Amino acid sequence: MQTADAHEAQVAQVAQDLQGTTQPMSNARAFTLHLWAFVLPLITLAFWLTGPHAWWSSLLWTMPVWILIYIDNRAPRDFRQPREDIPSWPFNLQLYLLFAIQIANHVLLGYGISQLSVSNFHGFVQTLATLVAVLVVPGTTAGYSGIVLAHELVHRRNPIEFLMGRILLMGVLYEQFATEHVRGHHPRIGTLEDPATARFGETQKEFVRRTIPAQFRSAWRLEKVRLGDPKMKLPDPRMLRHRVFQGVVAELAIIAAYAVFFGPLAMVFFLLQARTAVTLLETVNYIEHWGLSRVGKKVVSIDSWDTDNWFTLYTLVGLSRHADHHAQASREFQKLRFFPETAKMPAGYYGTVLLAMLDNGRYMALATAELKRKGLGPFRNDEVKPQPRSHIHPSLLTGQSDGGSMPSPSAA
Repeated sequence: MQTADAHEAQVAQVAQDLQGTTQPMSNARAFTLHLWAFVLPLITLAFWLTGPHAWWSSLLWTMPVWILIYIDNRAPRDFRQPREDIPSWPFNLQLYLLFAIQIANHVLLGYGISQLSVSNFHGFVQTLATLVAVLVVPGTTAGYSGIVLAHELVHRRNPIEFLMGRILLMGVLYEQFATEHVRGHHPRIGTLEDPATARFGETQKEFVRRTIPAQFRSAWRLEKVRLGDPKMKLPDPRMLRHRVFQGVVAELAIIAAYAVFFGPLAMVFFLLQARTAVTLLETVNYIEHWGLSRVGKKVVSIDSWDTDNWFTLYTLVGLSRHADHHAQASREFQKLRFFPETAKMPAGYYGTVLLAMLDNGRYMALATAELKRKGLGPFRNDEVKPQPRSHIHPSLLTGQSDGGSMPSPSAA
């Protein structure tokens, strides 16, 4: 286990090794690279504009997503820091255009599915293949582009941008995230009071089952507190200003609109793409804080996981530099900085999310090894203030981990 001096020496050594590779790039090049964020939404837009597709064609449309995952898994690392004078307006225009494309994709989903039929065998096979494509392409886009974009917008102080973020979240039936993430998760990150922080040893499935209802309850309570009465009842007229309540009503209206204007099949497809998007979001939450617990009152860089993956950085609106986002939540995505001392994911977001979902035992083993290597989480030394054991998953405290794939933190 590292001493405090050893930990500081490690950080200094990493910084020295990176010297010369973290120099800022030009603002024009930074803007050009961030245009990669249009790839996923434009693939989805093209999918809808060229449909309806034959069953085999629908399945072929999933290939671009697998190609993006392949590229991300083999992308180089990017340590370059943003320039201090990087402007906001061109990146804001990018966000607004991404917003418009995502809204168009939601509308086209309804129209595209309304052209399908399950009244005969051919139509049933075509619809089933389209469902696979929708889960892989529009579902991934709604999670990786729509929600990530919404995440950026709900942190903005401009009320119009904040509303845009809420609208995008309504498109995946998760508007409460706008409240819980900003006013719940950020102040409480790395504590037992934060339902969006995954505990050391907690599996992805356990986390998703726990966090979704817990985040909704927290957001609902936060809004009642904001309106001045934690015990406020539903019939209270003040509930009309309750943002989570507004979100629920709006989401029910959206579901009804899909059923009325595009038919019940389109409504089902809309619900399924929303489920895919939310699962991706919460798996992202899972890998961003797994096993970490805040020691002091102030959030610091080592309270979050990062990835230095180049492709993730530019396709997901700067999401990969999550440590800096938590250290200073108001910092815009193009200004997020690289920190060498943070725990690093085993791959970019695309690969790490898939790993956490499909081979969770291996993910936890790799993440545990990284925490141990960096002296973070339950392996944090007493001299650097240890992580509270209360934030370790109960199965590890009782020695009943799943399948023995997880080492005990005491083994360090």
